[in-house]
Amino acid sequence: MRSTPPNRSSRHSGWRRLGTAVATTAALVFAGFGTAVQADAATTASSKVTYVATPCATPKHTGELTCKSYRVTGGLTAFQKMQAAKSGITPKAADASTPSGYGPTNLRSAYGLTSAAASNGSGETIAIVDAYNDPNAESDLATYRSYYGLSACTTANGCFKKVSQTGSTTSLPSSDAGWSEEISLDLDMASAICPLCNITLVEATSASYANLGTAENEAVALGAKFVSNSYGGSESSSQTSYDTSYYKHAGVAITVSAGDSGYGAEYPATSQYVTAVGGTKLSTSTSTRGWTESVWRTSSSEGTGSGCSSYDAKPSWQTDTGCTKRMESDVSAVADPATGVSVYDSYGVTAGWYTFGGTSVSAPIIAGVYALAGTPASGTYPAQYPYDYAGTSSLNDVTSGYNGSCSTAYFCTAETGYDGPTGWGTPSGTAAFAN
Repeated sequence: MRSTPPNRSSRHSGWRRLGTAVATTAALVFAGFGTAVQADAATTASSKVTYVATPCATPKHTGELTCKSYRVTGGLTAFQKMQAAKSGITPKAADASTPSGYGPTNLRSAYGLTSAAASNGSGETIAIVDAYNDPNAESDLATYRSYYGLSACTTANGCFKKVSQTGSTTSLPSSDAGWSEEISLDLDMASAICPLCNITLVEATSASYANLGTAENEAVALGAKFVSNSYGGSESSSQTSYDTSYYKHAGVAITVSAGDSGYGAEYPATSQYVTAVGGTKLSTSTSTRGWTESVWRTSSSEGTGSGCSSYDAKPSWQTDTGCTKRMESDVSAVADPATGVSVYDSYGVTAGWYTFGGTSVSAPIIAGVYALAGTPASGTYPAQYPYDYAGTSSLNDVTSGYNGSCSTAYFCTAETGYDGPTGWGTPSGTAAFAN
């Protein structure tokens, strides 16, 4: 593995376009797969995973940003296949009654976080910034955490807080079913990775840059040192002013989804002050690690984002030479819907368990890893931290797959060392995310 990013001569400026689960045994539940026994499942499922973009992936109003998530509608997920392989029982079609995606134990195992999640994070606060209101956010989070054996995180015990972009706990935005799916996903992933962390949900009045940016500033003002953002849009000449107005917070780890439409740069992932988080396909393997990853790409228009910014300056710690400006991404985590994660949601849908994918999964996961690693050093920008561990065992290098066509290979193709779709790789413990 290289200790510095690959040297490329050309530059390309990327643009983005805007269950019943498997029946299993008690031994599997004990092992942490988190799915209840269900022997009377309905029809046998097709093996091909189908999914739809969550409603917030389409702007409600002109100029609004979009969330970065997909909800699985059918087929067998990687989690279901894993269960079936262990139980020897034919998988059945998933419905909302039982989880059919990866749970906390799986994610911690994949990223070497089992020990850290059990002992780290107490006193830290992860902020989730999303648009509109999820009236069931706290109760849905309680269901997720209870199912997986995580401690309660409620307003009453001080662990959970929900506020508007101005910090109000009573005057909240209008409710929205699509963004509620996104909110449930983000809250559940933060909980899965850092169960001892406090969580603050900051709800913007709308998905405009101004309102989401105001919510970002409010999250930091309320004391969060880790802020997850699962939204984005096309780059524009205005973004450098947004950088300084909303995303320039030294000493705060800000994570942003790289996008879900394949190759092409997207903002705010290309802000020089944030950690741009790409997406992978995560599967079990016979390796020592027990897991393997490749670039998430489903089609020419679906997959993790990456690219060279047209506007944002290159931060000093990013040294690849093919892109003279900010390069996206920095690190990555699971995002493929076919290898998706379980989420509990009840607002605007049949209350129950759903499997989600998209880089809306990977951004809160990485925020959680930063939180497990500890409070960032004052005056630093934590996006730099993984670069200090580039080429070491603290990151799982992702070396296969691609997310589109590009003139400079590493912009869109996984390579040994740094590449656009997956950055320097995925977490292997917390070391690469600490000061």
